[in-house]
Amino acid sequence: MVALLTPDLAYADVNEEYVRLSGRTREQLVGRYLFHVFPDNPDDPTATGARNLEASLRRVLATGERDTMALQRYDVESVDRPGEWEERYWSPVNAPVVGSDGRVELLVHRVEEVTELMRARGGPEGSRARVLEAELYTRARELQEVNDRLREAHAREREVALALQEAMLPAPDPVGHHRAAVRYRPAVGALNVCGDWYDLVDLPGDRIGVAVGDVVGHGLRAACVMGLLRSALSAASRVADGPAQALEVLGLYARSIEGAENTTAVETCVDWDTHTLTYSSAGHLPPALLRVDGTVEFLDRATDPPLGARPEHVPRPQSSAAFAEGDTLVLYTDGLIERRREDIDVGLGRLADALTRHRAADPERLADALLLELLPAGGATDDTALVIVRL
Repeated sequence: MVALLTPDLAYADVNEEYVRLSGRTREQLVGRYLFHVFPDNPDDPTATGARNLEASLRRVLATGERDTMALQRYDVESVDRPGEWEERYWSPVNAPVVGSDGRVELLVHRVEEVTELMRARGGPEGSRARVLEAELYTRARELQEVNDRLREAHAREREVALALQEAMLPAPDPVGHHRAAVRYRPAVGALNVCGDWYDLVDLPGDRIGVAVGDVVGHGLRAACVMGLLRSALSAASRVADGPAQALEVLGLYARSIEGAENTTAVETCVDWDTHTLTYSSAGHLPPALLRVDGTVEFLDRATDPPLGARPEHVPRPQSSAAFAEGDTLVLYTDGLIERRREDIDVGLGRLADALTRHRAADPERLADALLLELLPAGGATDDTALVIVRL
């Protein structure tokens, strides 16, 4: 039995087997809301079939992932005897049909009826076979309940991690008289909260420090490690003699934190008195410098391995680049440009092209344009942090 459902959970189409086994005509199905056609048995206060099925279908809509349900008892009203309900057992599987924009356009509801199997194998009432099958059914229901509780726990962890990230990544205070925009977008999916961060700090003179970083891993632990490293780098950048030294201090600190290994980060110092950008990278993607004429330069001449990747302490490299008034500095994390099974240069080229086309936009509008154009329509599988400073 196969049915196609709309995102509103109305029948879009059904196959002949669905018509035959459901006991309904196509006219009684297509175009109608699923649970108006097949509600729970109102005479059974323990009936949960409709509620469980709706939860599964909405989960597929939200995640875009296939969902296999446990064996369900879902009684159906008799067509020949309205008001009488037939005991029925089903094994449903729900899957998404994803459109070109990454959104779920339809749901495939495939269901095997196992009522005859339950009855044929049941034997006489009270027999050992019937007791074992009742036990199997009970265990299947318990497994579904455990899975539901796990999903709820994962959702709560995601909420806590997002709240923690938002608390540690607030909108920055004005950096002198300079215009800056920041954005943070979490990954799609309950288990994909990551450890991306950004930071802007005022430095002595007409200077600011700008940094982004990315902790390996997902969930609440990654968010906690992110908070420790962000605070440490923010403090180090205020007293260190340049970005390279700040990352050296952060690298030494990261060795004492479980889960901080292989974190990537890039620190940039913007000096308006000398019109110079000084930068150093610990395995992170290169900052982009958008020139007024529309050309894009990636600052990739001072890249070193991620934090904690070397067993011994080695001074990190540092480089500089001149900028002109009106240029734009862009720092970002990998969620903005990286795609599975795609070379990183393709993503960098996509970023450069978008920057060139939107070079006249102010930082706020430029940030929105980059997120709109570069993030997948269905949502990214990795977090994205973005900082844009008009120089």
